[in-house]
Amino acid sequence: MSKRPGPSVRRRQLGAMLRQLRIDAGKTRKDAATWLEIGEPTVSKIELGKQAIKGPSVRLLCQLYDADAGTVDTLLRLAREANQRGWWSQYRETVPDWFRQFVGLEGDASVMWEYQSEYVPGLLQTPAYVDAITRALEPSYSDEQIARRVELRKKRQMQIDGGQPPQMHIYLNEAVIRRVVGGAEVMREQLGVLAESAKRDHISIRIVPFSAGAHPAMSGSFVMMQFPDEDAPAFAYVENRRGAVYQEDPGDIESYTVLLDQLASVALSEDDSRAMLADAAASL
Repeated sequence: MSKRPGPSVRRRQLGAMLRQLRIDAGKTRKDAATWLEIGEPTVSKIELGKQAIKGPSVRLLCQLYDADAGTVDTLLRLAREANQRGWWSQYRETVPDWFRQFVGLEGDASVMWEYQSEYVPGLLQTPAYVDAITRALEPSYSDEQIARRVELRKKRQMQIDGGQPPQMHIYLNEAVIRRVVGGAEVMREQLGVLAESAKRDHISIRIVPFSAGAHPAMSGSFVMMQFPDEDAPAFAYVENRRGAVYQEDPGDIESYTVLLDQLASVALSEDDSRAMLADAAASL
């Protein structure tokens, strides 16, 4: 049984179908914007799956694009599913819009690839590690704000840990496991969680050791996701302090795919990575 696509994926599918219909109909984004009486940037966001669109507006666009009845029905169904309220919406005051979008997509993914140069990946962080990282990154946060971050992280982990979890291929810079975050006790617990996670069938953890020297991923961390019913990664996600970029151009996706192959060639095996995790924990 395949994983059922969630609202974030449906929104992406709906946007892609609307874009293709517009192109096939010989219409521009300006034409669509004028027809709906909205701005061109809004049309662009809808087509990229970054903004919701209601059923009545979908019907109007189908009129403009002269879509057949079957296509209209499919698009309206996608619109209904795409507009379902996601569990992450309750954290509107906790994290910015751009990250809530990522959380929604993360919960829908069937396969994830991730390289982290500094942190343990969010989906594998312990509450104490989250607390320590948040206090370092956001020193002005109150205890309540930090507690909400910890709560959100726990719920993210629950979403991808159900009956159909995504396949996760994780590469970690050795610095991630050597840097002591939150003190020895906190880090020892975190390394233990990584070691246990690495034993699970759907999680692969491989460490890029210092001995590898310079390597292609030194430019920074990234995440790639693939979704149900799709045969290739949808984007590469690159985050910074003020936002994130979804690199969706086929050339960009191919570049990151090659980068993953290069990481695989310099990273330790899964067995050797588990041994290094044990060594790092023993040294604390």
